[in-house]
Amino acid sequence: MTKWKPAWKKFWKDESGIGTLEIILIVAVLILIAFLFRGWIISWVNKLLGNANDRLNDSPTSPCTPSAHQKC
Repeated sequence: MTKWKPAWKKFWKDESGIGTLEIILIVAVLILIAFLFRGWIISWVNKLLGNANDRLNDSPTSPCTPSAHQKC
């Protein structure tokens, strides 16, 4: 048992790889949040793309060249 105690203390105090673990945990939390709110995220993106598509469809087909009497 006395051999294990110093080895365990050394292992517990060793901080190598902590940065990698933090990044893995952050990515896991982001994936979990995206999974939980996937319906809301998908509807939000579809709404944004739909608005952009509607604006493109409403725009004139030829570019407008402003003149003194016409505004674009």
